[in-house]
Amino acid sequence: MCGIAGIFHAETPKPVDPARVERMCDALIHRGPDGAGVWTAPGIGLGHRRLSIIDLEGSPQPMPSVDGRAVISFNGEIYNYRELRRELEQSGARFKTSGDTEVILAAWQRWGPDCLSRLNGMFAFAIYDLDKRSLFLARDRLGVKPLFLARLSDGSLAFGSELKGLLAHPLLRRRLNPQALDDYLTWGYVPDGRSILAGVEKLAAGHFMLLEHGQPISAPKRWWDISFEERVRGSEADLSAQLVHLMREAVQSRMVADVPLGAFLSGGVDSSSVVALMSEVSAEPVRTCSIAFDVAALDETSYAQTVAEKFGTDHEARTVGQDDFGAVDALVGMFDEPFADASALPTWRVCELAREKVTVALSGDGADEAFAGYRRQVFHHHEERVRSILPSGLREPVFGTLGRVWPKADWAPRPFRAKSTLLALAGGGEAGYARGLSVNTFEQRGALYDSGFASELQGYRGEDDLIALMRHAPARSGLDRAQYADLKFWLSGDILTKVDRTSMAVSLEAREPLLDHRLIEFAARLPEKMRVRGSTGKYLLKKCMERYLPSDILYRQKQGFVTPIADWLRGPLANSARAIASSSQLAQSGWFDRKHVADLAEAHIAGRSDNSRVLWQLLMLEKSMVQLGVSG
Repeated sequence: MCGIAGIFHAETPKPVDPARVERMCDALIHRGPDGAGVWTAPGIGLGHRRLSIIDLEGSPQPMPSVDGRAVISFNGEIYNYRELRRELEQSGARFKTSGDTEVILAAWQRWGPDCLSRLNGMFAFAIYDLDKRSLFLARDRLGVKPLFLARLSDGSLAFGSELKGLLAHPLLRRRLNPQALDDYLTWGYVPDGRSILAGVEKLAAGHFMLLEHGQPISAPKRWWDISFEERVRGSEADLSAQLVHLMREAVQSRMVADVPLGAFLSGGVDSSSVVALMSEVSAEPVRTCSIAFDVAALDETSYAQTVAEKFGTDHEARTVGQDDFGAVDALVGMFDEPFADASALPTWRVCELAREKVTVALSGDGADEAFAGYRRQVFHHHEERVRSILPSGLREPVFGTLGRVWPKADWAPRPFRAKSTLLALAGGGEAGYARGLSVNTFEQRGALYDSGFASELQGYRGEDDLIALMRHAPARSGLDRAQYADLKFWLSGDILTKVDRTSMAVSLEAREPLLDHRLIEFAARLPEKMRVRGSTGKYLLKKCMERYLPSDILYRQKQGFVTPIADWLRGPLANSARAIASSSQLAQSGWFDRKHVADLAEAHIAGRSDNSRVLWQLLMLEKSMVQLGVSG
């Protein structure tokens, strides 16, 4: 795992200063502390920071091809590189190293952009072809590895694994993108396609760019998509066998490393399944780790211990105290952009724990998106059935009216928190899912904004991209569309961003076997009843793992990492919450209605309502803006 950076002059191949590329790479040293390199030619500069995982001594980057006609800077792992290497050797390719980087170069020279469909892995890379005088930028199917792009005033395109790499370039302007701010307040993160800074974007998952000197910078092209349009046939037993086979292959392929390897173990279905399959093929006890806060109701370590004992893993657990709020500033620095998923903190802590023993750790990320494991997906599945029965002309007067008058009761038992469900049922399925997934609805954001900033948005709504994505999804049902949205929007924007930044902050490579594209494509073809059965999501995944895991692991209610931010914002961070509306840089920005923000803070601190999610968003935004030095 590594960090990459570079500069490309599209129209005129001006010289690139190697020192400038080196400074961009130095900002990414945490991603690659084991080595560094810079390569330049007229109009192009490539840089690299290396975290050695495979072929520890033999694959320095940027790496030239054997014939010297192409150069690559690569971040990621290609799990089928040995098979590809044999195929390429049969067609005459020669290799100097034993790693996967050189295989990508040879694949590019043989197949061009079509090489991407042959790669099974996680990656973001840049290849400069000296014969074609072209730059090829590509990102993996699901967006496990990031790539930021910035078009600069001198006509160049700068790129890097993290925004902080681009910030090292003196021509990058630090100006807010208003639409990205609305995106952030909608979702808690800035999705692919934008960044918080105007003029900076992320190359979307499953996309590439092919750029040539003397030509305008072209738009990204999609090279992979997931389709829910087909349904696989077979008995439950046959489908279970196929699923276990695919999972086993995915796990085994990700256990190849020349450094110590282990796994995250939360005690949930997904990470426990990965550990079970790792234990099948590991000659030594699998190294596992878990973490929790010191709140009994939030502690899942007993479940992780049960799985560790069952498979005889070398397990270590650590408890993080409720007073870990002091680490917030360091957390903000990892993400550069504002990022409000509070589970980033325990994710960082478990990465720290893992890095004490291993350099590579396997995770269970991706199964919820692929197999319908989120409660919201199950709810949406059932809501769509209600919508199919009742005409829209009846739903709006009945459910809309009830939803508008129903009290917002976040404190109440779940069955009584019906406001969101009623409002979702009143509208279309896509809009309802967007409402349920958002942190702040369109109406709530409107109340937050200063009138001047609201006008600057010119009617932009963060929900609209997700709604359009669902409406045009290659899908057959509402459940398909919800999962498509989670795989294409939520996964890369939230989950994979969180894991990438927190693992790379401690120079740990995280691998996600349950995001193997063959497994994802199989899951998308499953009949709905194999994904959702009654109130149970991930039905087939749980059934096929019954031979490995006890029922209290498989069928207990999903919990996930929980951070006590509501308590922090009433206690040690209360003054910070108040400052958002009064003395902070955010308060002076002119973006927000200061009185409304102050009312939210005081109501939360007094315990009259739970406004922790939006206050946490604003606090993370404030700290990010200060670190970035952003102006409006």
